Amino acid sequence: MKSACKFPKVTRRVLMSGAVGLALATSLPAFAADTIKIGLVAALSGQSAKSGQAITRGLTIAIDEINEKGGVLGKPLELVSRDDESNPGKGLVAARELVQREGVAALIGGLDTPVSFAIVPFANQSKVPFVGPWAAGTGITKNGAEENYIFRVSAVDEYVDEAITEYLVTKYGSKKPGMILINNPWGESNEKGLLKALEKRGMEHAGIEKFESNDVDVVPQLTRLKENGADGLFVVANVAPTAQVVKSLDRMGWDVAMASHWGPAGGRFTELAGKSGEKLHFIQTYLFREGDAKGEAMFSKLQESFPEIKTMADVTPATGIANAYDAMLLLAAAIEKAGSTDGPAIRQAMYDIENIEGLIKTYTDPFSPEDQDAIAPEDYVFAQFVEGEIIPIED
Repeated sequence: MKSACKFPKVTRRVLMSGAVGLALATSLPAFAADTIKIGLVAALSGQSAKSGQAITRGLTIAIDEINEKGGVLGKPLELVSRDDESNPGKGLVAARELVQREGVAALIGGLDTPVSFAIVPFANQSKVPFVGPWAAGTGITKNGAEENYIFRVSAVDEYVDEAITEYLVTKYGSKKPGMILINNPWGESNEKGLLKALEKRGMEHAGIEKFESNDVDVVPQLTRLKENGADGLFVVANVAPTAQVVKSLDRMGWDVAMASHWGPAGGRFTELAGKSGEKLHFIQTYLFREGDAKGEAMFSKLQESFPEIKTMADVTPATGIANAYDAMLLLAAAIEKAGSTDGPAIRQAMYDIENIEGLIKTYTDPFSPEDQDAIAPEDYVFAQFVEGEIIPIED
C-alpha cells in the first residue's frame, strides 16, 4: 500500500528562456501548493552545461525520493533553477532573485568557482544556507565570515592540489613539474594549493603559466615550461581550455605526464581534445562502478527519470550527480532537524546532522563551524576518459 503522504514525482523539467534563465518549470500543478523551495544556481548552458545537467539530475532524484517519503516538515520540496551561464554577475543576480522573489529556503550551486565567490557574501549577509556541489575554490567555504552559511559537498582545491601532487610524484616520478592554470580566481586558488604541496615536499617547479578560457593555442606557455625542464604538468581549467592544452601538446609533440583537477569531467572532453585527451588523469569524488549496489540503483533511477540515458557515458560526469544528490539529502536532513526554513536554524542544524547515507559515503557529523566541507581527500579517486566514458584508474 502506498503512503498517503507521498507527493508527485518530478521527472522532467524544461528550461524556459529569459534574461537570467527562468525557473525550471514542472507540469505538475500539485507543486504550486505549499512547498519548500530549494534554489539552484548553475551553468545550464554553455561549455559547462553537462555539469549543470548532472547536478540537476542528482538533485531531481534526491527530491523525488524525499517527496516519496513525505517531503520535509510535511511539505514537498520544489527545485527552482536559474542559469548563471558561468558568469559571476549573472550568478549573483540569480541568487538574489531566488532568495528575494522566490523565497527559497536554501541555495545549491555555484558550478564555477568565480560564480560561487560572487554569491558567498550575499548568502552570508542574507543568512541563507548555500551548499556547493561542484566549485572547489578553497576560499568558498573558508571565507572568514563570523557566521558562515556556506557548506560544500564537493572537492576542495587545497586537498585536490595535495592529491594531484602526490599522484604526479609517485606515479610518474616527477621532480620538477610545471603549472598551466586558467587565469581566474579558480586558477589562483590552485596556484596557492600547488605551491603549498610542493613546498611541503621541498620541490621546485618549472614555472607557473596562465591562460584564458578562449585561448585557442597555448604552445608559447607550454614551450616555456618545457624549456625550463618540466617533467610533468599540473593542469587546472574546465573542459574547452583543457582541451586546448592537450591539442597544443600534440602540436608540440610533447608527451608529458599530466595530473589535472576535475574540470575536464564537465563535458564531452575527448570530443574537443581528441584521442590524446585520454592521457589526462584527473580527480573525481565519485564514479559508477560494477558491483556497487547503490550506484546501480541510482543508475536505474536515472534511466527511469531521464529516458535519454542509455549507457554510463550518458551520465558523465557522475561526480556532479553524486555530489548534488548527497548535498540535497544533507540539506533536507538539516531542514527537518531545524523544524523550520529559517536560515540561521538550518545553519545550526547542519552542524547537528549525522549518519546520513549518501551515494559517495555515509556522512557522520559532516560539518562543523571549523570545517564546512563534507568530502575529504580520502574520498577522491583518479579517473580518465576512455571512449567518452569516465572510468577509474586502477592502481
